[in-house]
Amino acid sequence: MHECVLRHQRHVDAGRDHDDDCDHKKRQNVHRNILALDYAAPVAADPALAVEVSGLERSYRSGTGVFRRRGTQIQALRGITFSIEQGELFGLLGPNGAGKTTTIKVLTTLLLPSTGTARVLGFDVAREPREVRRRIGYVFGGERGLYDRLSALENLRYFADLYRVPPRGQRARIDELLELVGLRGRERERVETYSRGMKQRLHIARGLLHDPPVLFLDEPTLGLDPVGARDLRRTVAGLQEAGKTILLTTHYMFEADELCRRIAVIADGRIVATGTPADLKSRIADRTIVEIEAFGASDAMIQRLRTVAGVDSVSVELREQAQVILVQSSRGAELVQPLLRELEDARIGKVVPRPPTLEDVYVDLVGSA
Repeated sequence: MHECVLRHQRHVDAGRDHDDDCDHKKRQNVHRNILALDYAAPVAADPALAVEVSGLERSYRSGTGVFRRRGTQIQALRGITFSIEQGELFGLLGPNGAGKTTTIKVLTTLLLPSTGTARVLGFDVAREPREVRRRIGYVFGGERGLYDRLSALENLRYFADLYRVPPRGQRARIDELLELVGLRGRERERVETYSRGMKQRLHIARGLLHDPPVLFLDEPTLGLDPVGARDLRRTVAGLQEAGKTILLTTHYMFEADELCRRIAVIADGRIVATGTPADLKSRIADRTIVEIEAFGASDAMIQRLRTVAGVDSVSVELREQAQVILVQSSRGAELVQPLLRELEDARIGKVVPRPPTLEDVYVDLVGSA
């Protein structure tokens, strides 16, 4: 009998209630449908590009209304094109709803494209999904995808069976991954006792069980504390150094700046810019960001700032009790006094002129898309 079935039977014998057992079986079936493929098959010679996306579109229908439902066509992707070289760590940045997760779901064969093409290691995601699945790992943020009442070791054994990892090599592979993600010594504890960061590290180990050459990381550090996020970034950097091709989505600009060799910015389903972090920052390298901490700045004051000669853009962020006004200008620090005159009725904290960061470029690109 399959090892997972034996474990499941032990849970029943221990007094699991009927609803939990049914839910466990349903989740097993979902995982089998998605993952139980012949990953042990030989990998064909790979092309120069790990990922090729050309003119990719994805649309779907959504219903609105309560009593009279009306169908609405939603365009999630609008003809995006990009490529990723083998061994490259590539960032896909964009606001919520921009199309990042939809792109990853198409590339991991979880969604079919409406039009356009997408290839992973030369295999078409629509026509050759099995070949694609054998060669990819998918790690997503959040609590889903693990069995909380099993230990980390039992989770990895179960998924190793689904990925068709040869039984003789499973123990060595699992030990190697536990060491890689820093869970050695904690593998026999139930996952429900793990912190969010530990679960994320276990997600990465699960995605690497079959040693895929291409790894998709969808916001892996979302919600982690600073120490956990830093450790996870080190793990990701180590995977890239080991030769893995990685597509990373994140909302943290400093993270993309630190890790990614190239970045694509997506907004409203379109790629609005592609390049290295330095290339993107050079788009506004001739400008200065004046960061003003203010209390009580009205909408009228903010609007007046936009009319000051030399101001290219103005954005406002709320940080605790303060408003942080970010003014982008090619005039540099000489603009500070004219800006403060327009804010004379507000209480001003610190004023800092500084060079632009990747986050400033991102805000500029998304805001003008």
